[in-house]
Amino acid sequence: MLPILSAKETDSIKRRLLERANTDYSEQQKIVDAVLEDVRKTGDRALFSYIARFDGFEASADNLMVTEEETDEAFGAVDPVLLEVMKEAAANIEEFHNHQKRENWFIEKGGKYLGQLYLPVEYAGVYVPGGKAAYPSSVLMNIIPAKCAGVTNIFVATPAQGGKVNPATIAAAKIAGAHKIYKMGGAQAIAAFAYGTESVPRVDKITGPGNIFVALAKKSVYGQAGIDMIAGPSEVLVIADDSANERFIAADFLSQAEHDELAACMLVTVSRKKAEAVRAEIIRQAELLPKKDIVLKSLENYGTIIVAETLDEAVETANRIAPEHLEICTEDPEALLPGIRNAGSIFLGEYSPEPLGDYFAGTNHVLPTNGTARFSSPLNVDDFQKKSSVIYYSREEFEKVFRKVAAFAQAEGLDAHARSAAIRFEG
Repeated sequence: MLPILSAKETDSIKRRLLERANTDYSEQQKIVDAVLEDVRKTGDRALFSYIARFDGFEASADNLMVTEEETDEAFGAVDPVLLEVMKEAAANIEEFHNHQKRENWFIEKGGKYLGQLYLPVEYAGVYVPGGKAAYPSSVLMNIIPAKCAGVTNIFVATPAQGGKVNPATIAAAKIAGAHKIYKMGGAQAIAAFAYGTESVPRVDKITGPGNIFVALAKKSVYGQAGIDMIAGPSEVLVIADDSANERFIAADFLSQAEHDELAACMLVTVSRKKAEAVRAEIIRQAELLPKKDIVLKSLENYGTIIVAETLDEAVETANRIAPEHLEICTEDPEALLPGIRNAGSIFLGEYSPEPLGDYFAGTNHVLPTNGTARFSSPLNVDDFQKKSSVIYYSREEFEKVFRKVAAFAQAEGLDAHARSAAIRFEG
């Protein structure tokens, strides 16, 4: 467990991490395809049938949505301390994401102008896992960027075991600004959002985590609706030098390892002594955790310690792996920041651990995994907006260029395009 490797082995480590996404889900895909087609064709009838089958309550158009009475009950059932923490976290998340807003812009030259409008999607659907566990932090992270983007209809879908939604989920959704909460889960909820039913409006964008059936359903309906991303197993990579505290690093390792057996925890350090100290501390702390079995399996599968010769090599190793979470625990962490090219979220210094971003600081914890930080970003306001181009030419300005437009069109064999430009100046 936790081999100590050299940075020269980075590519083989990366290949092994990417293999986590190569599981054959063909059987699950068949089930998802059947559910999607059923809901697409028969709407509420199929949706209610699947809810009865998987969530154990007889859904109808009258009881599919969480009511005001249920909302009041939920706020009364949640620990007041947690409610206040959620409200403060929500304020931090909103402040951060408000800074991501963009302004429309225009270029004016004489009798013409070009520009771009930023327009929010009209309907957003947020999926929230249900069951025994509740993840109010994910509720906040998905809804608040949509609200900051100006989305006017934000709907939540979450499984309701026996017709009851987890109170923390309801409270978080209302604190964040959701407009409706639907008691539906699984692939059938994604189908209802993507295609619409008699009781559920069709949405423009679907976000939020879920099990493999939810993930496959989101992937399958892309095109009918936009999606955020297909999230893979969680991962953290820590860059450390001799100044780093091995107890802190070990704790951060284990905070990721407890997610599941596919979580990847990596340390890149310039000190073999530090590598060995961290490994010993990880093994010691793992024995104290309630989820010890999951943690140890995760570390056995994907726990990795790499010794680099220099901090520059450590940074380059991190860039090649492109981790979801990147912690920089060095004497001067900000000095390494300009060299970072690929990471979902970057945590600077020993007192900025990954859970701070998960729950409270305000940055989004919906992050690209499995190396996709090379080309994608955390969930943000842009995910809930689209851009429209604006073009205006006066008659005089278009007369200067219409022959050029027509010539370009004719060169591509599109005579009707050419005529569209030239007809305005015939005679």
